[in-house]
Amino acid sequence: MRVIFHLDLDAFFVSVERILDPSLNGKPVIVGGDPHGRGVVAACSYEAREYGLHSAMPIRQAYRLCPHGIYLHGTSGEYSRFSKAVKHILEQYAPMIEQASIDEFYMDFSGTQNIYGSMFELARRIQKEIWERLSLPCSIGIAGNKTVAKICSDAMKPRGITYVISGFEKEFLAPMPVEAIPGVGKVTLQQLHSKDFYKIGDITKVSQEYFGVAFGKYGIDLWDKAHGKGTEYLSPPHVRKSISKERTFGSDLIDQSEIEKTLFNLTGKVCQKLRDKNWQASTVSIKLRYSDFVTLTRAKTIKATDDDKEIFETAQKLFRNAYTRRVGVRLIGVHLSKFNEFAEQEILFEDDDTLRKKMFRAITKIRDKYGYGSINLGSR
Repeated sequence: MRVIFHLDLDAFFVSVERILDPSLNGKPVIVGGDPHGRGVVAACSYEAREYGLHSAMPIRQAYRLCPHGIYLHGTSGEYSRFSKAVKHILEQYAPMIEQASIDEFYMDFSGTQNIYGSMFELARRIQKEIWERLSLPCSIGIAGNKTVAKICSDAMKPRGITYVISGFEKEFLAPMPVEAIPGVGKVTLQQLHSKDFYKIGDITKVSQEYFGVAFGKYGIDLWDKAHGKGTEYLSPPHVRKSISKERTFGSDLIDQSEIEKTLFNLTGKVCQKLRDKNWQASTVSIKLRYSDFVTLTRAKTIKATDDDKEIFETAQKLFRNAYTRRVGVRLIGVHLSKFNEFAEQEILFEDDDTLRKKMFRAITKIRDKYGYGSINLGSR
């Protein structure tokens, strides 16, 4: 019998912000940036959700619904730190972990009943330890596959534990709305409603053949999920293939120096992540989006490096060659790929290049400990 846990940190970004600033407790908090800008809601507290807010909602719409809310830009370095701390706790329990996102984890406890006993009590134990050690609330779903476990973790938020015993998946899912199935977005939801599928149980009343004809290959997958089927095995950890950072401006920019200043800051942040992984990158790419949404990408392969200056100069040249229209810029981004492990060689005499590498690694350590903004570099 398969036993899969899905742990979801409740309103994770908001929870971290409340740890950093307890005065935010009990208030409608929205993480996502300037409420008058063009971003989206990254996370919102349950107090804010009472006004109809949800993640991925345009930030301006959120402000119209909840103008008295507290809007924060977020503290990304702290989110990563707390996420790693949660994973460290889970590693003490689970034989295998798959991290689905910064705030979601799958764990495979199949065959461990003789070790832990009740899986429900194990979930309570994990939930309690994360709360006591990190002050982070979480919800846990337990089922025989990843799909149902994820639906379970959403069913009793916040701080819920839901366990569906093998064989009862179909009955558990039947009364839920179809949008509870992972992957059902706005377009699919409209298509399902247009054919009178409102509850998951409605899907199970028709044949797989009908659903396949009506919705194609994706329809068959949806039909299987409605019957409580899903992936039973976790994916092994994968090697990250790229690191990127981009910025959507509050208002379109034409001033090239201002755009390059943003590009410089973004480059510093991706290089910081690069050194955190002890990697060097050999492909640098930029993404440029104009105000009319025309989007360009440009890339160049260089000698593998983690040096901010080398990577920025490459990104800057790519941008200058791409920026050929006198139209406002809506978005700029930088993207690194093709990694190899950094290997420091012992040398007899230290040259400027060696000292520069040591300087950047020292800066990385300081930023990891005190935050990215603790040290700022010039563009020259």
